[in-house]
Amino acid sequence: MTNHYDIIIIGTGSGGSTIAYKLAPTGKKILILERGGFIPKEKQNWDPHEVVTLGRYRPNENWYDKDDKPFKPYIHYNVGGNSKMYGAALFRFRESDFDKVRHYGGESPAWPFGYETLEDYYTQAEKLYSVHGKRGIDPSEPPAPVDYPLPPLAYEPLIKDLDKKLQEIGLKPFPLPMGVRLPQDYTETEAPVVLENFDGFPDLTDSKADGQVIGLRPALLNKNVTLLTHAYVERLDTDTSGRKVNKVITDVKGEKIIFSANTVIVACGAVNSAALFLRSANDKHPGGLANSSDQVGRNLMLHHNGCLVAFTKKKNDCVFQKSLGIADFYHGADDSELPLGEIQLMGRNDPDTILWLAEKIHPGKSYEELKEMTIDFWLTAEDLPSPGNRVTLREDGAIKVNYTRTNYTAFEKLKEKLKQVFVKLGEIDPGYKDTQWNGYDLDVSGMSHQNGTLRFGTDPSKSVLDLNCKTHDLDNLYVVDASFFPSCGAFNPALTIAANALRVGDHLIDNVLNEKPFIKSTAYSAVV
Repeated sequence: MTNHYDIIIIGTGSGGSTIAYKLAPTGKKILILERGGFIPKEKQNWDPHEVVTLGRYRPNENWYDKDDKPFKPYIHYNVGGNSKMYGAALFRFRESDFDKVRHYGGESPAWPFGYETLEDYYTQAEKLYSVHGKRGIDPSEPPAPVDYPLPPLAYEPLIKDLDKKLQEIGLKPFPLPMGVRLPQDYTETEAPVVLENFDGFPDLTDSKADGQVIGLRPALLNKNVTLLTHAYVERLDTDTSGRKVNKVITDVKGEKIIFSANTVIVACGAVNSAALFLRSANDKHPGGLANSSDQVGRNLMLHHNGCLVAFTKKKNDCVFQKSLGIADFYHGADDSELPLGEIQLMGRNDPDTILWLAEKIHPGKSYEELKEMTIDFWLTAEDLPSPGNRVTLREDGAIKVNYTRTNYTAFEKLKEKLKQVFVKLGEIDPGYKDTQWNGYDLDVSGMSHQNGTLRFGTDPSKSVLDLNCKTHDLDNLYVVDASFFPSCGAFNPALTIAANALRVGDHLIDNVLNEKPFIKSTAYSAVV
């Protein structure tokens, strides 16, 4: 094996796979390192007990919280990264998300550029990831020059009814922008794919627009691109100047192999990218690689995410429930001058979770009975950056996450808004009257939408990366996962990660690789 490459990409999630797709046609010799393997296509992919309760595809790894208590993070080490398990709701961040905004928990800082910088890349990413949606309905949505590439997913009868009733009480529900590639979108001569177990599940049909299916697979059609699985990058070493990464020290199935590249791109996820930088401390970088600012690992944000399940009198026979969103309270509400967040329908909760949530509300009912009377909502409020919320390494090398919630008041108020919405629905439809609720919040172990640990900015004393997501302290080291976020809004981050990866890819092509790419077709539109 030749160990020197033009480009090494570490990680295959939304950021790593998307930039691999972007750079593959350049003809440059590219090595992609993924610490996990492929998730096998097996019947357990859609088995809720195996996937959710037993965590079949999660690593058996302990991280530690601020009190040094171990927890098993809800993460996945596999080809495609966490995108293999995500819900594929692909939102643009709102214009306000790039500005300084006052919240209950303090202030969300402005980005060093505005929405307009990413606007065209959002359009490109939506096309690449086959986003279904409809513009002009969501009151919070930012401007876009074209419609979504594909029409919204059809509402099932209950969702159609809910959409109509929400409008009657003055709200503006909208179809979720969903990244899926379905044969019925393109042809009537193939059997349609019916989606069901989706959120939190790998997709046997490869209909879910995840990083591996959309970015990595077509990138690997190029002979200049190599993927190495079960390749854990232990550390990055620098040359004597400290300005260039010259060794990527990797454990490949138990064998230590040293690679090198002209350009190294890190996309391990916000926690693991920061941990890699910290593990790579040396004489030139005693506090960790690229850490002259002492910002590596700081400002970890996770979003305030949680589920509220409505136990109603309506019959819910939805197969694919994840299709509608509510953003009327994103910038505030009639009783809140400060932002609250957004609400989405989510995939149906697994039987074990529903039975647990219904123990006191409807004891004795079977899952089949409960499933027909429940509607599952996912709520998200913005988490704010705090220097004390940080990733560090323990003496034994294990990851420690010091994290305390910020802006949680907004999340609690958002829950109350949803419950108030159902009180109003009950006034016009007895099926929604006297709805009962239960749910759960994700804690630090959920690692929900992790971001912010290697923030970008114009001031090297206050940020780790420059505006092109290159480290200030090194000349050939870039980051394209959500680590670069200075703030995180309250929408799912995957589309912003992908759009930024395309942007960084353009920068590399135009300014680093010193040539325009020779474009050849890597289109992959078939569902397999």
